[in-house]
Amino acid sequence: MNQKDVKTRIEEIGIVASVRVHSPEHARFAVETLYAAGVPVTEIPLTLPEAPEVIGELASRHPDLIVGAGTVLDEEHARRCVDAGARFLTSTGFVPEVVAYAKKAGVVVFPGALTPTEVIAAWKAGADFVKIFPAVAAGGAHYVRSLKVPLPQIPLIVSGGVNQLTAFDYILAGATAIGVGGELLPSEALVRHQDYRIRELARRFLSKIRGARAQRDAV
Repeated sequence: MNQKDVKTRIEEIGIVASVRVHSPEHARFAVETLYAAGVPVTEIPLTLPEAPEVIGELASRHPDLIVGAGTVLDEEHARRCVDAGARFLTSTGFVPEVVAYAKKAGVVVFPGALTPTEVIAAWKAGADFVKIFPAVAAGGAHYVRSLKVPLPQIPLIVSGGVNQLTAFDYILAGATAIGVGGELLPSEALVRHQDYRIRELARRFLSKIRGARAQRDAV
């Protein structure tokens, strides 16, 4: 699966699951449960020290899984994750060296940004998407809509505070995809291995995305 294929799949699925957990066991359980539930795009943040190893294991086990690395803050960690099998890199802010490395390595990258200046800078540096983070603190769907009016050509992934109530509005406002963490992977469900609960949450988020896209396209 090349860079173009990964980008297309992210656009199609419309959701990037952020698996921000404290143990490799919970990371593996979360990713494989989401994969079975129809969410094959997952981010393992580098706040988990074993993230590169987990990424490598999952990428090897599921060739069509799109597993990437999050909170990537420098080229060294970017390289480790890509060597392990990461198919995308993302971070909470715009780190030029990470974007530059991703372009050189041929993997999808979506740095974080908030202000219009940051969004434009990230896009001009070569980002495939720009992640608006933290979206809820900036004004939510109204802010995303205000960005898309002057910058319709920049595909945005909205992250930070996204839940079932706001997911629909973000897509309707013009977001290409949403990034979701705890609202999709409750800590209790991970600790107790409640796969049924995660599958139901995945179903609800995917339904919100489909509904919002249908309404947006009908306008």
